[in-house]
Amino acid sequence: MLGYVMVGTNDIEKAGKFYDTLLAELGAKRNIEADSFISWSSGDETTSFCVIKPNDGNPATVGNGVMMALYAPDHATVDKIYALALEMGGTCEGPAGSRPEFSPDFYAGYFRDLDGNKLNVFNFKMP
Repeated sequence: MLGYVMVGTNDIEKAGKFYDTLLAELGAKRNIEADSFISWSSGDETTSFCVIKPNDGNPATVGNGVMMALYAPDHATVDKIYALALEMGGTCEGPAGSRPEFSPDFYAGYFRDLDGNKLNVFNFKMP
């Protein structure tokens, strides 16, 4: 259903390195790159995650209530990506672990990237 998700950055080089590391754990690689824009895809080329310096020249800012979620194949991958995000300067918004308040099978870690964008990495087995 989704074609792409885009978040703003004020430092495209730092954001590129941050997401290169995280998204590689999900099998994604850069598929489009320009001076102010980078896109990653995991191979199907129909869905991508992107970072961009705002086209209007103003600083990138974060939306209140906005969050991107990255699907991981298992709990170990959730733990690894969450830990990598914090090691690279991301900040904790909720440690990796079970979230029974959402579902007994929902496992997620929440963090903010270097620009303050909120993300989660999760694993969920549909009933």
